[in-house]
Amino acid sequence: MTGLFDKKHDPSLKLFVVLSKTYRVMMEEVEKDIQTRGLRLTDFAVLELLYHRGETPLQKIGKKILLASGSLTYVIDKLENKGLLKRMPSPVDRRITLAALTASGHELLDTIFPGHWSKIEQLTNGLTLDEKKQVTHLLKKLGTNIRTY
Repeated sequence: MTGLFDKKHDPSLKLFVVLSKTYRVMMEEVEKDIQTRGLRLTDFAVLELLYHRGETPLQKIGKKILLASGSLTYVIDKLENKGLLKRMPSPVDRRITLAALTASGHELLDTIFPGHWSKIEQLTNGLTLDEKKQVTHLLKKLGTNIRTY
């Protein structure tokens, strides 16, 4: 086959397939790891975001972890009922509700995050430090270019 769909000359489709498979395998392993720590992946994603960024508007949490508004409300309610986070009104705009970790939430993440980080290191140990930096740079470049469409 020649012309527009010649895979030998354009590795775009191969790149897409490899990225997709790699992402799926990594996420399956990460999800298993998170579950062994007593959380669901979406719960952990919310807690981890708050752990690293501090108080965050609910709307931004949904955008950052790609979670629909209804699903986010459910996750936030569940984590609040467990005493891991709290909702607070924004001091600058009463239309905005912030979420923040409670002391229990911080304690939980202090306990489980080092092991989770270790799992991520284990999953990526097929690459050298320089290769990890290079892949990160290239994927950011690809993502930035995609957003221009």
